[in-house]
Amino acid sequence: MMKVSVITATYNSAATVADTLRSVRDQSYPLVEHLIIDGGSKDNTMEIVAGFPHIKQICSEKDRGIYDAMNKGVKRATGDIVGILNSDDFYASENVLREVVDTFEQSGCDAVYGDLQYVDKDDVSKVVRYWRSGPYQQGAFKWGWMPPHPSFFVRHTLYDRCGLFNLDMKTAADYELMLRMIHKEGASLQYLPNVLVKMRTGGASNSSLASRLKANADDRKAWDVNGLKPYWFTMSLKPIRKITQFIFK
Repeated sequence: MMKVSVITATYNSAATVADTLRSVRDQSYPLVEHLIIDGGSKDNTMEIVAGFPHIKQICSEKDRGIYDAMNKGVKRATGDIVGILNSDDFYASENVLREVVDTFEQSGCDAVYGDLQYVDKDDVSKVVRYWRSGPYQQGAFKWGWMPPHPSFFVRHTLYDRCGLFNLDMKTAADYELMLRMIHKEGASLQYLPNVLVKMRTGGASNSSLASRLKANADDRKAWDVNGLKPYWFTMSLKPIRKITQFIFK
């Protein structure tokens, strides 16, 4: 039986982290290791975490941001499969990890990904945006495609092969990692056409026009650091794809 490690990075996450923790605790798949990597929260995040005995590892110390925390989690993870669930996200059902493991076992792939729904931060039953990933086609990154990072599960050996998050990439670190793993290194993928994760609206790369323009520049840098060349319109297609997710939700 494959072991799944779920990494949750927290920092002053008291308002939402309980939903995240419950969604992992209540998974029907039995072999799950949940790791909490905290950046030294000043609120009662760690008190809430302490109330969930299913958590296998807890680390709370100052870090260099969320992707540094994720790297710490990957290094500590002992599972065959690694997933990352942010502290304001939660799994869409209790069967998500079972479905993910079944897909790995049936396909033998390097990574499994699925769909994601953005939900209203105050009413999580209200869907604001629906990210339908769709099956991967070779070269799709050049056409603005990427899978939603919280729905992206990888074999631990893929991190061993391709490396961890590049902290120099700022908010584009997840994009750069997936570009490197999938487009550059040719990781084999399997699409699971279900909503795997629900994410509350907000986030560092989407909070304003200025931050979105900065994130887009960082996305372009992701190609440069890997010695890759996108099409001239690649960076424009990425935000255009997001618009359709608001329309067809």
